Amino acid sequence: MTATSMSKGGNLPVAVEAVQVELGWSGGSGAPDADASALLLRADGRVRDDGDFVFYNQPQHASGAVRHLGKRRDGGATTDTVGVDLAALEPEIERVVLGASADGGTFGQLSGLRLRLLDVGTGRELALFEMEATTETAFIGGELYRRAGQWKFRAVGQGYASGLAGLATDFGISVDEEPDVTGSPAPSAPAPTSVFPPVPAAPAARPAAGTWPAPAASAAPSPAAASPYASAPAPSAPPVSPGAPVGAAPAAASAPRPANGEEQLPVDMRKRLSLRKEQVAVSLRKHGAEGVTARVILVLDASGSMSFLYSKGVVADVVERMAAVAAQLDDDGEMQAWTFASNPARLPDLALGELPEWLERHVRVGELTLFRRKKPRKGLLPGQVDMRAVGIQNEEQKVIAEVRTYVREHPAAAPTLVLFFSDGGVYRNKEIETELREAVDEPVFWQFVGLGRSNYGVLERFDTLPGRRVDNVGFFAVDDISHVPDAELYDRLLSEFPSWMREARRLGIV
Repeated sequence: MTATSMSKGGNLPVAVEAVQVELGWSGGSGAPDADASALLLRADGRVRDDGDFVFYNQPQHASGAVRHLGKRRDGGATTDTVGVDLAALEPEIERVVLGASADGGTFGQLSGLRLRLLDVGTGRELALFEMEATTETAFIGGELYRRAGQWKFRAVGQGYASGLAGLATDFGISVDEEPDVTGSPAPSAPAPTSVFPPVPAAPAARPAAGTWPAPAASAAPSPAAASPYASAPAPSAPPVSPGAPVGAAPAAASAPRPANGEEQLPVDMRKRLSLRKEQVAVSLRKHGAEGVTARVILVLDASGSMSFLYSKGVVADVVERMAAVAAQLDDDGEMQAWTFASNPARLPDLALGELPEWLERHVRVGELTLFRRKKPRKGLLPGQVDMRAVGIQNEEQKVIAEVRTYVREHPAAAPTLVLFFSDGGVYRNKEIETELREAVDEPVFWQFVGLGRSNYGVLERFDTLPGRRVDNVGFFAVDDISHVPDAELYDRLLSEFPSWMREARRLGIV
């Protein structure tokens, strides 16, 4: 394919597996900066969720197929590049819109505005689209689209006066005007290899001027590491008597434990908690773990694809339902809690009597907004986490490591049950596997719950990973946890923990 100079509305076939889309411009004193971006769209022209938007605050799609590769400056000329691995795009994705936003001005203040399409394999220019702009603060330079199984490129050249947020919302991205419920993308698929250079860690604001990785003249993916998986039967387990160590003889049923602070709750919440505690006790009895105690730790994904679940109250409801687990298993009725995205952050301990206030203050992504980089901060209430420090990427291995450190530094007489909620997009598979393998000899069972997305990576395969003394990880996913009855939720949540306790006790781990 030879280079083609394109005019607005023109299109051409793209007969290569991966491309880099380079936005270029020149700007003198007082001219704005600009940022390239990409939106991954279904056939209906909409994103699936906020994770399908790749830009400076969300530089990598979890599939690895689209990446914001960053800026290069050469004198007065600047380029900002997005890489698209067409061969790696998920079948559901029919279009990749190639956009840009201006920071501190309009595109009309920039000269030499252009879009270049480059073949990643050879570095050859496939197309050049020179654009004109006036008062636009956001721009669609072009789009890659699938037609009859063949990828093509179209020169668009359409501007917006409403900035990055206006462009994004046209394609289904949710934009919060107040800095409360947004966050990081949860990548939608593991990306162990890529034809593109590594993406730098996402900043809390648009990257400052500097040197970024240059578009590669050629690149090739490295072979993916293969992991042999072997199935192992779950260990058989005798029933457990009330209040006795796991492994003791069965005994009669015991009532739900009284929880510290329960009487302080609003009447409706207290009634829900009482019924849920009874259901937790029933589920424990079903699995032969009646009367056991455990420290309960809660971990909440704060990534961008979770924002809908936060804003609709789904996560708050999950926390309230998990409070019943802590009330029944933990003698003090408290939970330690973490949130995570690029980095982990410990939340204040959840005391049962403070549940309404805790839900209001801590089950949200505070002080972070996806688009409003310069919006003034609202301020944090006591104990609230500044989500700007938590960041925007999915880094499960970091919070796993921090919880492990906490357990080591705060030993307890009872084992620890970690309830870990995420909507998927796991892509740090190797690092997560390393953490959980190293945790095998620790008195902790990790129960992961998927909230409706997919691509949970190593988490959903961990039951079959060989070479562990005991299976210390449980996983299940639900399409819509709000519609899962308490009885079913607690049965699934507590199905593997009792058998782990028995085996861990036999091996001297607990």
